[in-house]
Amino acid sequence: MTTKATAAVIHKPDEPFSFETVELDDLRSDEILVRIEASGVCHTDMVAQNLTPLPAVLGHEGTGVVEAIGSKVGRINPGDRVIISYPFCGICPNCIEGRAYICDHSFPLSFAGTRLDQSKSISLNGKKISGAFFQQSSFSTHSITLERDVVPVAGSHSPEMLAAIPCGIQTGAGAILNTFKVRPGDGLAIFGTGAVGLSAVMAGHLSGATPLVAVDIVEERLQMAIELGATHAINARDGETALRIREIAPRGLKFSFETSADSQAFKDALDCLCMGGVCGIVTHPDCGDYSIPQVIMRRASSLVGIILGSAMPNTFLPKLIELNRQGLFPYDRLITTYDFSDINKAFKDSKAGRAIKPVLKM
Repeated sequence: MTTKATAAVIHKPDEPFSFETVELDDLRSDEILVRIEASGVCHTDMVAQNLTPLPAVLGHEGTGVVEAIGSKVGRINPGDRVIISYPFCGICPNCIEGRAYICDHSFPLSFAGTRLDQSKSISLNGKKISGAFFQQSSFSTHSITLERDVVPVAGSHSPEMLAAIPCGIQTGAGAILNTFKVRPGDGLAIFGTGAVGLSAVMAGHLSGATPLVAVDIVEERLQMAIELGATHAINARDGETALRIREIAPRGLKFSFETSADSQAFKDALDCLCMGGVCGIVTHPDCGDYSIPQVIMRRASSLVGIILGSAMPNTFLPKLIELNRQGLFPYDRLITTYDFSDINKAFKDSKAGRAIKPVLKM
């Protein structure tokens, strides 16, 4: 049976969202219908406006209550509370080997605006539009998603605490804990102190990284990084960032994590490494086509692309929630909540840097 929902629809890139009544498809055998309680706002929702065919319903950090399930769903039941994380096919070699974060089909599952078979799950005024964004399109009062993409949660966690973590916070923390596997005493620099970068700072502090250096151009963000565990904060506006990091750690650092997409930050993230150091990136630096930096060869360093923090959500998201409960990963400090009706304000505040992790509450 089809379901009517109120969704925030984007018709053209960078234009305001409009609230419209949409119709969700009948559930397929492996799908579930979720009444959305909250959905995080992520930089990816902005980038996607130039990747996903429009008009579209975006949103990829949903949480809510399961209202209906497909005929072959066995792990999830109506009434379950779930976090909807990233999509994966479940059958490619990487998925089978437990590395769903690098699923062979991750890009079309996330950005094509369709199911994997190219069918569309949302209609507007009788015409199919792009939905199935990250196989959820959670900027809506209801969402169709896949059983394998949800994480059931117990307890009385607030919707905003659950919706904040499935993408950016998972990516930042996972980069440090899963990809780098930072150990006590490892030097680490974080470039960019948005939601991803500050999550990495918290994870670095949790791992015992030292020195733990935060780099940004916004003093308020740098102060928060210190409060969350960074040992040093550097304002990149003052210049010579890599040199200043080497004054702190003359041999260089074992790890750097670049989240800002700034070309100078990318260069500094490589220049601050020690021999054999590793630089992780989660976005493309804004320097267009570029040759391999010579510093990689001179220092036998590595440049690693990191997707979704190398995390498997069913185990990693509960871990982050438990660490938060213990006071060891206070990601609640990053969250600013907005009513769903204020989605355009949430995007505006995010772009302006006034909100680190906006979360819409339905």
